[in-house]
Amino acid sequence: MPIWHRTPALAIWLIACTPLPHETARCVQTARQLVCTHETLVLPAGSGEREVHYQVPSGDPLSSGFPAVLLFQGALFSGEGMWQGTQGAAVGAYHQTRTVEQLLEHGFAVVTPEAAGDGLTAWNTNVPPHAGNWEASPDAELLDGIFASIDAGDFGPVDADALYAAGISSGGYMTSRMAQAYPGRFDGLAIHSASWATCAGAVCAIPDPLPEDHPPTLFLHGGLDGIVPPGSSRRYARRLEEMGVDTDRQAQPLRTHRWLDIAPDAIVTWFESYPPT
Repeated sequence: MPIWHRTPALAIWLIACTPLPHETARCVQTARQLVCTHETLVLPAGSGEREVHYQVPSGDPLSSGFPAVLLFQGALFSGEGMWQGTQGAAVGAYHQTRTVEQLLEHGFAVVTPEAAGDGLTAWNTNVPPHAGNWEASPDAELLDGIFASIDAGDFGPVDADALYAAGISSGGYMTSRMAQAYPGRFDGLAIHSASWATCAGAVCAIPDPLPEDHPPTLFLHGGLDGIVPPGSSRRYARRLEEMGVDTDRQAQPLRTHRWLDIAPDAIVTWFESYPPT
């Protein structure tokens, strides 16, 4: 069913937060590259600092500000790298930049934090000892700084009450962590090639119960993923469905552990389906 048919209020929200076509100039497509402009903040995390890259859509925001998406990188791929993609690049990385582009063009601010080591490591969410002691992790301090910076307007006119999260692989597990550690803060999640916050590849136990207020969640997965077994996200999705949480799972049977070409449109459509309440 087209999302426009859900409710009149949803249609009004979509029209209000989506810039007109002539206002979508944040990204430029060349023969083989897609490049999106961005700004950078530096925030504390553990004993060091991290860069956090961001951009808001062109045009005027709602009175409350733009809805915003925290987009978490996969391990070994920096957050800054999400803003420039080359067609044919490894692991479908071009489609992560297309995701940034599509989010901006549909009226979402985009925030891409760096994991430790300038993004060349994994997120803390499923790495001992932080997996079981999240509040003490450097990434938790980084997230606290991001939320405070959103509240302070440091990322521009962003609506702190209209937040979404998405990510792939390690960033997908990090996206699940948003449901576990920050109840009520996010309106929707998109988990790509990953599963529950503390899972790691084939080692994956889905908690029972999951958080009662788990946000509506889209899962994306390649059917030939040999790093994160597709069954791990399937079990997570099934558990959410049993709880009555709105869930969708889209798989491409012949794809491996990589960004799917359906991801940009699927993520935008999913988030547009769940305006802030």
